[in-house]
Amino acid sequence: MTNTDTMEYSVRKYLAFLKTAEHKSFTRAAEALSCSQSGISRMIHDVEEELGFSLLSRNSSGVRLTAEGEKILPKIRELCLAFEDIQNHAEEIRGIESGMIRIGTFSSVATHWLPNIIRKFQQDYPHIDYEFLLGDYQEIERWVLEGRVDLGFLRIPAAEGLDTISLEQDPLMVILPENHPLASAEKFPIANLCDEPFILLEREKCAEISELLSLHKLSPRIHFTTWDDYAVMSMVESGMGIGILPRLILKRTPYRVVAKELDVPASRLIGVALRDRENMSPAVKKFMQYLSYRDNQETKQIQKK
Repeated sequence: MTNTDTMEYSVRKYLAFLKTAEHKSFTRAAEALSCSQSGISRMIHDVEEELGFSLLSRNSSGVRLTAEGEKILPKIRELCLAFEDIQNHAEEIRGIESGMIRIGTFSSVATHWLPNIIRKFQQDYPHIDYEFLLGDYQEIERWVLEGRVDLGFLRIPAAEGLDTISLEQDPLMVILPENHPLASAEKFPIANLCDEPFILLEREKCAEISELLSLHKLSPRIHFTTWDDYAVMSMVESGMGIGILPRLILKRTPYRVVAKELDVPASRLIGVALRDRENMSPAVKKFMQYLSYRDNQETKQIQKK
């Protein structure tokens, strides 16, 4: 084995530990690194032998960090990020004929924006690979800050320490059954949200709809709370109540529902977040230039904060 091979294996075995800690699973770490599960186990064993203590322990739900693993994880993450930075500089020297772009996103962007962006980007750079992580706004913020992803789509404003770029205002729409008395109205009066059962889309800090209700001092009769937007649509279609969803979610919906704008301004600002705009890899820098293709509208401009 050459010195270069030895160095690559040293970094790769630390990366195997990092991915296993992030995914809490040997199987998912192996998938992320295109490696066998036995290969992941062997590399982590080599790291433990080298360091002289155990890093992970198995339990019924997967794997978890030992106390020693918790302490060493930040340093190993720094090492892997430093190696990635070296690779990014090498890519910059070589150009962007190859590389990996890791994207954190929520479901509606993954479904309705990313296929258009990537389709156009792949026409020009066909050898770039991608990794997608689906999560809520808070998870995506954490992934960007930790370096787990190169960029993340989320709601703006975002957490401190993130470099954000505004992309688009996404209106919040009231979702009604097709036979609702206000289904033919031009706009839905916000005060009427309190007149019937309400189905709330919410999860932890992803609370834009609760924020809207609080802003207007409204307390609708919330019968269901869920983070599954399709569950909201299904329950509304079944006549179980009404709800509010962002318009982007409603593109190509399979449910028989009616979407109405509110009679007051209501939207979320979708943007993209980076940890450090100045130190993006060449592939990510170029990818950012293609964000205007998200909705097949090539003339849209990205507004920078």
